[in-house]
Amino acid sequence: MKTAKEEVASNPADATHDRKWNDAWRYGKAIVYALLAGYFFFIPGLLIIADVQDPAVSGAGMPRIAWRVHRHLTPVYADWMRERIASGKAAHLQLHDVPSTEWPMFGSVFYLWATEALQEAWERNPSLAPQAPKVYARGAVEGALALLLDDAHHSWVKTHWGAAYLHKENVFFRSLLIAGITSHARLTGSQQQLAFLRDQVDSLSQELDASPCGLLDDYPNECYPIDVFAATFLIRKADLLLGTDHSAFAARELRAFQGRLLDDYGLIPYSSSAKSGAIYHPSRGICNSYVGIFAPELYPALAGHWYALHEKYFWQKRIMAEGFREFRRDVPDSEWTFDVDSGPVIAGFSPAANAYGLAAARVNGRFDHAYTLAAQVLGASWPLADGTLLGPRIFSSLAHAPYLGEANLLFLLTRQPAPGVPLVTGGHRPLFFYFELLFYFGLGACILGSGLSPLRYGRQGCARHAQLKFFVWLLLTAIGTAVVVEGSVGTGLLLLLLAQVLPRQKIGPSGSEAGKTEVTETPAA
Repeated sequence: MKTAKEEVASNPADATHDRKWNDAWRYGKAIVYALLAGYFFFIPGLLIIADVQDPAVSGAGMPRIAWRVHRHLTPVYADWMRERIASGKAAHLQLHDVPSTEWPMFGSVFYLWATEALQEAWERNPSLAPQAPKVYARGAVEGALALLLDDAHHSWVKTHWGAAYLHKENVFFRSLLIAGITSHARLTGSQQQLAFLRDQVDSLSQELDASPCGLLDDYPNECYPIDVFAATFLIRKADLLLGTDHSAFAARELRAFQGRLLDDYGLIPYSSSAKSGAIYHPSRGICNSYVGIFAPELYPALAGHWYALHEKYFWQKRIMAEGFREFRRDVPDSEWTFDVDSGPVIAGFSPAANAYGLAAARVNGRFDHAYTLAAQVLGASWPLADGTLLGPRIFSSLAHAPYLGEANLLFLLTRQPAPGVPLVTGGHRPLFFYFELLFYFGLGACILGSGLSPLRYGRQGCARHAQLKFFVWLLLTAIGTAVVVEGSVGTGLLLLLLAQVLPRQKIGPSGSEAGKTEVTETPAA
């Protein structure tokens, strides 16, 4: 019986043939490793360094990353919305599954809000982009409105509220319709849905006005005052389009955000009773940050006060990071947890409180906070060269809202200081930001080193069936690359990783018997 080594030694022609394919395999793997390290780690690290130095990140203006992401997101988001509507899957969802019901709607509104902000910036300075956003994004803008009005995407609220769902409480959903139609009309000039918009604005404001505390439920027995707050802002924004005036309503609606309806910190609670105003859950980081985005325009006299309380009770410096907590310090078991609204809570910090906090800081002119948060948020965004933000993509719902995270961050990055607010400059890059950079450059260097290490040792023998193994590797690499290009980044990366680790070959330094290339010692006749 001969070993595989003895077979190779006794057949020099076969050994030469296998060695050529073995070399092709080694060099091919080295190239793929280098490309993976560059595209997924080194280039993102360099993009983050460039983005945090953008003057529009540390001050007023439209950040360059917003233009880059919007140009990439627009065509893929338009395609996804068309496919989503055509599939009809929104009519067959689990009633309380937030990612499948709320996120497609919310993501479409985020996209419209961001496009509207970019259009306003372009109108002030057309040199910011070769073409107006409302022009190159027209298909996605129409798709977003079509999704918001799609009957299948109304199924879950119809189940909650019945046939009267458009005129009975349902605050969150109706506010999304108001927001989407308003932005669409402002971007396109279309008047097609204005009658429906006016009906929603009038009926929701009247119902809120007639309620005992100025509060209504989102879902039966689920009242979230921040959604009422946002709805009030959106009603006032729709006034500018419709020529209506709900300023008196907005002034009376302030009753929902004062006195006993605030928690003991003086902040708007997370959830309450719509009928009595009793507080079920006190304020949280995500709700304070969300309120902070709209407060300077809706209630400018109180916005600064609310933001100061948010800073006082929720801002923290911990584990080399700085930003807003998700839960109050007196809430038990709140340092390390997970919530569908906040995402993972780590040492008290949550992604949502700080991402929305970035927008709230910008709107309130607090660029000392905005820049500190932006450095960390951008560090976690994992930007790719094509405009994809891999970090937010990972936290989105692949099945139902794959682009929510990117649309959301795009909206947050495009917020500008409210008129008349004083600007506070400053801010810095916390140590945590540099650990984020270490992730990109450190892991990239490890991957690059792993790919190049076989080349250092030269030819240390050859593997049996090298030609077959080369083509298996090439096939997996090609399929993985194609899947990544098609948009399924996670699946594609898994295939690429599989291609690089299978089949394996032991390699060691030249001259070391243990390090020579070996093949499995399988008996051969």
